[in-house]
Amino acid sequence: MRSVNIHEAKTRFSRLVEAVAGGEEIIIARAGVPAARLTPIARQKTVRRFGSLKGQIRIADDFDAPLPDEIIAAFEGR
Repeated sequence: MRSVNIHEAKTRFSRLVEAVAGGEEIIIARAGVPAARLTPIARQKTVRRFGSLKGQIRIADDFDAPLPDEIIAAFEGR
């Protein structure tokens, strides 16, 4: 854990944020007395629930059928 004074924190803020993002904890002091702590934010894992949209989404039977020739020609600029 590293300690820096307020003036240094203002001068080197982006470097301090990079250090904190890398897992370091930094104490910011005012006149040598700790005033604040910079700590990394814990990333929250997203919980995926399979089947949560069941019955809400409909996929057409011909979803993966080939496109008509005129649509392919339009995409190709013909």
